[in-house]
Amino acid sequence: MEIRQIRENKKTFLPLLLLADEQESMIDRYLEQGDLWVLYDPDPVGLYVVIQGEWANTMELKALAVAPERQRQGLGRMLVEHLLNQYQGKGTLLVGTGDTPLTLSFYESLGFVFYARSKDFFLKYYDHPIFEGGRQLVDMVYLQHPL
Repeated sequence: MEIRQIRENKKTFLPLLLLADEQESMIDRYLEQGDLWVLYDPDPVGLYVVIQGEWANTMELKALAVAPERQRQGLGRMLVEHLLNQYQGKGTLLVGTGDTPLTLSFYESLGFVFYARSKDFFLKYYDHPIFEGGRQLVDMVYLQHPL
């Protein structure tokens, strides 16, 4: 397995990106400015996108995805650990995610802690209802981790 940074033709990875963020127009808001890292085994099986945050000394994880047939094998954890090592010393990492127990417990198991909540985020910014784990997402929950 190898994790490589992708600098060109980032939309090639749209099928994986849509697993993390199912509205392409939302992906378009951050993909080109972000650092895209792809996990190969030997084909692309996972990825993450991180951008410079809105505040000084912050980075924001905008997308984290693992191909459905490769989920629950530790690859998401591997990608987050890669991110934490790659951007070590850059301040604080923020991640916004849906308010679902499975997702929150994943990030908490990696040392992330609650930072903030954005009320009605998924209702305001997405053109259709977003569901995760059988539940409609409404609020965005932000978690943080030191880098």
